[in-house]
Amino acid sequence: MVALSTWCAKAAAFRAVMLGAPASGKGTMSSRIVEHFKVTHISSGDKLRLHMTSGTELGKAVASYVLSGKFVPDDVMISMINKEIETVGDRNWLLDGFPRTLQQAEKLQKAHSVNLVLYLDVPVSVILNRVKNRWVHLPSGRVYNIGFNSPKVPGKDDVTGEPLSKRDDDKVEIVQKRLDRYSKENEPILEFYQKLGILESFQGDTTNELWPRVQGTIGKFLSS
Repeated sequence: MVALSTWCAKAAAFRAVMLGAPASGKGTMSSRIVEHFKVTHISSGDKLRLHMTSGTELGKAVASYVLSGKFVPDDVMISMINKEIETVGDRNWLLDGFPRTLQQAEKLQKAHSVNLVLYLDVPVSVILNRVKNRWVHLPSGRVYNIGFNSPKVPGKDDVTGEPLSKRDDDKVEIVQKRLDRYSKENEPILEFYQKLGILESFQGDTTNELWPRVQGTIGKFLSS
């Protein structure tokens, strides 16, 4: 009876993935989901940047990949994400920015069975314009877009008042390289999740436009 109860609890858990091109708004959308549904957020990009700024061995190893617009090798990413998910335990979680390759998706599904995938389908032209106007509070990961989600005080974080910065990997030429590679890598990932019957796609330009549909989809999932 205990084993059956445990299995049912795990089967009902919220183990979700947020997919989308670089600068498509995954972080902003994830923040809304975390606040509204009280799930644990695991951002692969934030974790990598934390390792880089902290000067860890992993950070040193991945810096050249990130700053040149290349993806970090699969084995490195899979190991890091598995460790992060294991620290979450039985809590509901949302994984943002991973998987980036079919191999990553397959290994993630084998280790931690995902049951909902949210894909933000945002036009490339919108993404490139967004990158030009994006500023970040690096310690927290809060993102601002001038003209859309501007800080209350120009150049300052709304919460702490600390200065905002440009990410080294937010240069337009670097983002363009990442977008080109992303489009090639993403198609088999979407097909993989589509065949599993857990993919939900949302087309639009802004988080405000997409949020009601994302919110409704997650609400329906959690109440089913």
